[in-house]
Amino acid sequence: MGKILSCTTYGLVIAVITILVSCQASNDGWDTNAHATFYGDIKGNDTMYGACGYKNLFDQGYGLETAALSTALFNDGATCGACYEIQCINSPNCIPNAGTIKITATNFCPPNYTKTQDIWCNPPQKHFDLSLKMFLNIAPYKAGVVPVQFRRVPCVKQGGLKFLIQGNQWWTNFLVFNVGGAGDVTNMKVKGSNTNWLQMSRSWGQNWVSPAQITAQSLSFEVTISDGRTVQAVNVIPNNWQFGQTFESKVNF
Repeated sequence: MGKILSCTTYGLVIAVITILVSCQASNDGWDTNAHATFYGDIKGNDTMYGACGYKNLFDQGYGLETAALSTALFNDGATCGACYEIQCINSPNCIPNAGTIKITATNFCPPNYTKTQDIWCNPPQKHFDLSLKMFLNIAPYKAGVVPVQFRRVPCVKQGGLKFLIQGNQWWTNFLVFNVGGAGDVTNMKVKGSNTNWLQMSRSWGQNWVSPAQITAQSLSFEVTISDGRTVQAVNVIPNNWQFGQTFESKVNF
């Protein structure tokens, strides 16, 4: 993708007017300091679960258009659900005219401090460990690792926000997924039919824990994503809900 030039004109009067034109290249939001590898097989058998809490990437709508992020990008799980556009650059292994791929962050690529080579996921490196299917869209299998440029893009999801109920009678945890817009949730509140709005805490990935017992109540949620936008999903869950169930709201970003 080409760069866009933005030009600024300055006038300087010293007996005559001299016009200087200064042009500065804009990278259009791309970060060129990153690499990509792949994990799993072509069917994604090793990409089913991960550090974001998603239970099944296929059933939950993410499929193989996913990646595990290095420490520098993962942000202790706060980036889970964010979407990126990625392009192979500056390598003979890049597939010519391959264009870009778009993925959702669904896992963590852990650092390995015992190795001295191929330490792509070690800080401070920015790295994407892609599903094999997505990697093969930009580079051949034999490449193994390629330099890439990337940028955040809006997540486009079908349907509404979804909430998976987990836990037991003493604590209730909600996995929020299928999040559009910025994709990564930064704040959640829950409201039972017998409570006011309760501030939830993120336990890990995109798992959020209720501060109070809310069993046998219908539930609403207030969800805020990293661009600051907030929606309320009202009465998403009926009062006869059970642990392990997933419910879909009528709203999204």
